[in-house]
Amino acid sequence: MFNRIAPAYDDLNQQLSLGLHQVWKAMAVRWSGAAPGQLCLDVCCGSGDLAIMLARRVGAQGRVYGIDFAPEQLAIARRRYRAADVTWCLGDALDLPFGAGSFDAITMGYGLRNLANITQGLRELRRVLKPGAIAAVLDFHRPYSQGVQQWQQWYLHHIVMPAARQRGLTQEYAYIHPSLDRFPQGLEQVELARQAGFHRVSHYPIAVGMMGILVLS
Repeated sequence: MFNRIAPAYDDLNQQLSLGLHQVWKAMAVRWSGAAPGQLCLDVCCGSGDLAIMLARRVGAQGRVYGIDFAPEQLAIARRRYRAADVTWCLGDALDLPFGAGSFDAITMGYGLRNLANITQGLRELRRVLKPGAIAAVLDFHRPYSQGVQQWQQWYLHHIVMPAARQRGLTQEYAYIHPSLDRFPQGLEQVELARQAGFHRVSHYPIAVGMMGILVLS
């Protein structure tokens, strides 16, 4: 599915979020604490937004790895950013090909909700993160507010789906609503992260609870 949506992915993100997805991604990068000269990882990197933001923060003396399981998404990321300070990798978020304690900071944008095993994905983030370092996980959320939930459902039905339909991606984008229903809400994510071995865990709702950033160390 993520290979099929790759050609339209960036345009739809920009259109459907009114450009705010870049703001939310920048927030996740800031919360990760990435700093000049560090080694950083972006998991489920897709077309590369977060990894590129990380590369700008770590500078010429740092290095970033962006990993995704969709080759078509990675192909777009490679075309967008060809500098040697980012290495684009094909791989599985549930079995990251890196040693324990490798990274100074980690980000994940819109990936956790799509993992087959969320707890295992969190364990892998914990394993490859250096002690005391931070992982920041950005994703869609099902808001606690019933009113905001209803508005979110309206937006998905009346705005997102027609935009996807125009690009022949009705089936691919129809998964968003059920994926939100299955995705643990903020406090549940905090508990799952603790079970995965993180000691300091906070969840920050943004966009009136329709988005959130899970900050882990």
